[in-house]
Amino acid sequence: MIQTANISLMMKPYLLFLLCCVSFSLFAQTGTERSSLPEFSLENIEFKSEGVTLSGTIYTPRQVYAAVVLVHGSGRETRMLAMATLLAKHGIAVLTYDKRGAGKSGGIYAGPEVGTNNIDSANLNLLALDASAASDALLAHLPPNHGLLGLIGFSQAGWTIPLAAQKNKNVNFMILFSGPVITTLEQLRFQFYTESKPNFWDTHTETEVREHIKSDADRYHFADTDPRDALSKLSIPGLWLFGGKDVQVPVRVSIERLELLNKKHGKQYEYQLFPELGHNTAFSTSQEPVNLAIKWIESNGFIKYPHQ
Repeated sequence: MIQTANISLMMKPYLLFLLCCVSFSLFAQTGTERSSLPEFSLENIEFKSEGVTLSGTIYTPRQVYAAVVLVHGSGRETRMLAMATLLAKHGIAVLTYDKRGAGKSGGIYAGPEVGTNNIDSANLNLLALDASAASDALLAHLPPNHGLLGLIGFSQAGWTIPLAAQKNKNVNFMILFSGPVITTLEQLRFQFYTESKPNFWDTHTETEVREHIKSDADRYHFADTDPRDALSKLSIPGLWLFGGKDVQVPVRVSIERLELLNKKHGKQYEYQLFPELGHNTAFSTSQEPVNLAIKWIESNGFIKYPHQ
């Protein structure tokens, strides 16, 4: 059952932000597929964002019940074809695009592979503008009765999606896989502490983690980004899917902050914790997080299947 609160809720002189990037092949088949779902078409497109041309692919089901843009994590990522295929089989139109400076998209990529700061606020806002432009590009290619539009993202998208949704009023919902609800500097403090060791939680406590996040000196200095600034102003529902053994995002702190947003601001922010999963909730061997995300879209009325 999805949980929500009562009252529902770089190394160079730059930063390294190492939220994992993994293969999307796990999405090739899942138990959520329905044989009766409509076929879909593919269309490669280009769209403009902040002075560059970005390239992507639109998946359009024969009958569109909802639409989503897939938003990247921190790596030099290209379009997420397997995930888009899965969603399209559920009647969801999808735009997946090559990240700025990756694949066939123009622009300059900022990230750890090139020794630059990809979580500086200027870059996060630029990526959010790209996601907003992608949303408009998708809407321009859809039939009139396309259902509601959402953003689905991974890891770093926990910062970029709220910013994008705040910039684009056409966005109706958001789903975050392992998305941080902490500031960018807090995330770095946590990740330096865990060293991304998979067994970190075998030898450390939640109390130790919270104290470290609160009091550890920052190794780098840059304009911090707090996703709560945007989340407190949004009026759209959201779902966060967390792994209990995450060593890149302090999950329980993030959950606590979602609950406070619900309580203080009357938000509709839900979450689900998968205790045995790590950071890559969307790319683990478990199909549960992805299945749950699709069910959440359905149950919230973003998808209305015809009677069968």
